[in-house]
Amino acid sequence: QVQLAESGGGLVQAGGSLRLSCAASGLTFSRYAMGWFRQAPGKEREFVAAIIGSGTNTYYVDSVKGRFTISRDNAKNTVYLQMNSLKPEDTAVYYCAASLAGAYDLGTRSKYAVWGQGTQVTVSS
Repeated sequence: QVQLAESGGGLVQAGGSLRLSCAASGLTFSRYAMGWFRQAPGKEREFVAAIIGSGTNTYYVDSVKGRFTISRDNAKNTVYLQMNSLKPEDTAVYYCAASLAGAYDLGTRSKYAVWGQGTQVTVSS
């Protein structure tokens, strides 16, 4: 059974940091690109960051570049999202997802076959 389980969300003040983790099971982790998406209340789920299977290439939405870092540990079947300089507009439920798509498609939600249940991140002003 393929599963993704996020952890690390919580409440933080603006300017603070959080590190999200996503543990994968039931799949050959290193074959999959991994992505982080987020969904704020009343908004569409949006792409945040992605990393290819080897970990050598990463991609970010412009609004988080320079503040968020995606990384992975294939030995632990885990992907991370380090979030620094958090802003109230980063408040959302954060989801990790797994994809076999090529790099060109990693910003597209429909290209991800497996999703976690999400973890809430709340940034207070």
